[in-house]
Amino acid sequence: MTEAEERYYSPERWQNWLTRVSEEDLDLESEDTGRLLMNVQNDAAIAIAKILAAYDDGTLDEEEALDELSTVHDIVMSEPEFEEGGEEAVMLIGSVQTSLSCAFFAAEEYIVAGPTELEDDIEAYVLAAADAEAAEDMDAALGYLVQAGTVIIDGEKLDIEILDELEFGYVTEWVNGLDSLQSGLSEPEVVEEDE
Repeated sequence: MTEAEERYYSPERWQNWLTRVSEEDLDLESEDTGRLLMNVQNDAAIAIAKILAAYDDGTLDEEEALDELSTVHDIVMSEPEFEEGGEEAVMLIGSVQTSLSCAFFAAEEYIVAGPTELEDDIEAYVLAAADAEAAEDMDAALGYLVQAGTVIIDGEKLDIEILDELEFGYVTEWVNGLDSLQSGLSEPEVVEEDE
């Protein structure tokens, strides 16, 4: 394992979460299952936040930050493997991965181009993304949220209650991932795997 993997995120850490998910009696309606999945997601988002913080303070240059981001992305987005009967676990981890995908794209965009100059507030971009999803233009939907994400990374606040106005879909999952990143940027404390 490289020093970078140990510093930001490791395959072992991700595998520990997968093991924890596989050992859990998963229930989509259960608070415990929801909390576990949120911890998995937040833990990975904190790794993204730490890379962004290291980039912002000059510890990492652009190329190094993108490499670190790519390393964490490859770990978190790898196909999860569970024992037989783990279809539900695969589906739930897939949901976490979907949520985090937008956070990764936003972080990459921020490192390469800085925060986007939005023409409106963040919530307007979230609503525009929802409209694009309704029109089945997923590239536009993701584009709006990536732009909003760069501004969140820069310190703007996203009011997560906007999700109450939206139909569940990719946009709500992506916004959920941006919210995890927002939390990670403001409180970059590692989530303990036994929480």
